[in-house]
Parts: sequence; C-alpha cells; structure tokens
Amino acid sequence: MELEIVGWNETDDPFAILAARLGDVGRLALDDEMWASRVLALRDTLPTVEQVLAGPVLTELRMRKDPAEIDALRDAGAAIDRVHSRMAEWLRPGRTEREVGHDIARAIIDEGHETVDFVIVGSGPNGASPHHEVSDRVIEVGDPVVVDIGGTTPAGYCSDCTRNYLAGGSVPTRYAEAYTVLHEAQAAQRAYARPGVTAESIDRVGRDVITAAGYGELFIHRTGHGIGTQTHEEPYIVEGNDRVLEPGMAFSIEPGIYHPGQFGARIEDIAVCTADGLEVLNDTERQLVVLD
Repeated sequence: MELEIVGWNETDDPFAILAARLGDVGRLALDDEMWASRVLALRDTLPTVEQVLAGPVLTELRMRKDPAEIDALRDAGAAIDRVHSRMAEWLRPGRTEREVGHDIARAIIDEGHETVDFVIVGSGPNGASPHHEVSDRVIEVGDPVVVDIGGTTPAGYCSDCTRNYLAGGSVPTRYAEAYTVLHEAQAAQRAYARPGVTAESIDRVGRDVITAAGYGELFIHRTGHGIGTQTHEEPYIVEGNDRVLEPGMAFSIEPGIYHPGQFGARIEDIAVCTADGLEVLNDTERQLVVLD
C-alpha cells in the first residue's frame, strides 16, 4: 500500500490542510503517543470529529510478525548475544556499575545496533531492583550482577536480553539456591510456550515453580512483554491477559527473584511463536556465569 505524504510551508496551518484533505469524517484515529499540543490543535480544527486511539487497531497488526520481521528480530537477538559473550572484558571487581555500563553501551553499537535503548548493571543489592540502571557503586568480589541490555538495529527492531554474572569469588549459598529455582522456572516457561496457549498461562507456569520453592513473593513483575519496533508492546505475558498466542507473536520470557537489600536475578530471552512451537532468539549461557 502506498501512502501520500502531504507537506506544508512554514506559514501554512498543517491542521487546516489535514482537515481539508479529510473532508467529512466522523471519527479520527490518533497515534497513542501523539503530542498533546497536536491532539488539542486537531480538536480545535475539527471540533465535531470524534478522536479515538489508533493503538487498538495498530496493535493487532504489529503483534503478528511476518518472516522479514522475525529475521530482523533474529539479527537483533544475535547482536545482543554477542555483547553478553564479551562481558568478561568489562565486568570485574573494582569497577563501578557506571563504568561497566558505559563499556557495554559502546559494545551494543559496535556489535550491530544503531541505538542503545537501555543498560542495566545491578550489582549486589542493586540487583534486587528490577528497573535499576547503573550507579557509582563499586562492584565487589563475589557480587552477583544482573545485566539487562537492549538496543535497536538499523532495521528498526529491538533486542532485550538479561543474563547473570558473578564478579569472581564463590557463589553465595542463598543466591545459588534461588538461582536454581529461577533457572528451572524459566526453562519450564520456554518448554511450555507455543501457539494456542494463553499469555497468562505462561506467566503461571513459571510463577508456580517459583512459588512452590518459597520465593513467590519475590517474583514481583510480569513474566514478559511483546517486542518488535518497540521494546515493550503486546502481547504482555502477565496474569489477566487471556489472549491466545498465535504464530508470529514475539515476546520476552523473563522471570525473576529479588531479595530486597541482598541480591536479584532475572533470566530473559526473546522468543517467537512458530507454526507449532517456539523459537528462542537468544542462546548465550543461562546458568550463572562466574567471571574470574
């Protein structure tokens, strides 16, 4: 489908031009993230036209990826895997989270992304905050470290992958016990997810494993989110979402366990539903990686 792009000069009123092109319409769908100034200007220009969100329509189109889009997500997954495979170059005791994060961000670009979307380096107790970014905390020997990173490739598709590292030393017993449970839960979710199951049932499979082991209250976020040209989009893998998964739907599987003030752990892969199963787009080590 070809779209006509209508331009205007600096002295023109673009909203009046749009109104003239639209003619007699009763309803206008707007981008969910359109600036409020433009929404209000359209309302003033078209006072009798109902404004609705375009999101519900566009979501249905974007949620099901075609083969070219899946290829782009594969490329993004491989690119972020290459960054994780280099973590020993930067993550070591004596460096701050911010210093490590700076090196990771540079590698995200070097390994094939166009932009860096986020870098989380959560060491020791900072790992217990799922949305921690970086700080000036110095990484200590024996710290568990959560590294959650992602970017956007030149094709416009996003990566997102979380792995867990130990900054030398020996693995703390309580952490090792929790990590074993987390690894089992994420593996169970990957084995279960496929077309025909609901989004919420994937969340429940992992949550049941974690709860049965006594960590249920420490799994404090949804299992995952859809991904494509945005890092977070439908389908959300969360309790209450009874959407049935279909081939072409891409999403993260990222359960976590978070001990406030002590440590956190999260294992995240991007996966896409195939005709009869699941293709996981990240393949770096999911077990705890001990860096000497």
